[in-house]
Amino acid sequence: MAVNAPMAKQGFADRLKLTLAVAVLVAGVVGFYVLADQPQVVRVLVVLASVGLALLVGLRSGPGGRLWGFLKDSRTEVRRVVWPTRRETLQTTGIVFVAAVVVGLMLWFFDWVISLAIRGFMGMGG
Repeated sequence: MAVNAPMAKQGFADRLKLTLAVAVLVAGVVGFYVLADQPQVVRVLVVLASVGLALLVGLRSGPGGRLWGFLKDSRTEVRRVVWPTRRETLQTTGIVFVAAVVVGLMLWFFDWVISLAIRGFMGMGG
């Protein structure tokens, strides 16, 4: 039982931090509307400050720390990707464009043939 007690306290602390982060964010949005008579710059700065403070508080929680670690790992993985060259990108784009045109023409042709067949069956052909 002594092992579960710190986990329960940690979970409560995380919930408290996340609740505080949401409250700070909501307070910033409410402040934007409460300060309607202030210049727009002041109102936007209040919202930006609340977003920054909410992020700071949220990232200090357990889920926030895991999210930050995931984002750092993702950045490392993106750096490992072998990106195509400009020539490869243009060639692939050209192939996709040609394929789309060919499929479009095929669909138009099938639609035209089916339309002729329906008109012929209904006696509306000319």
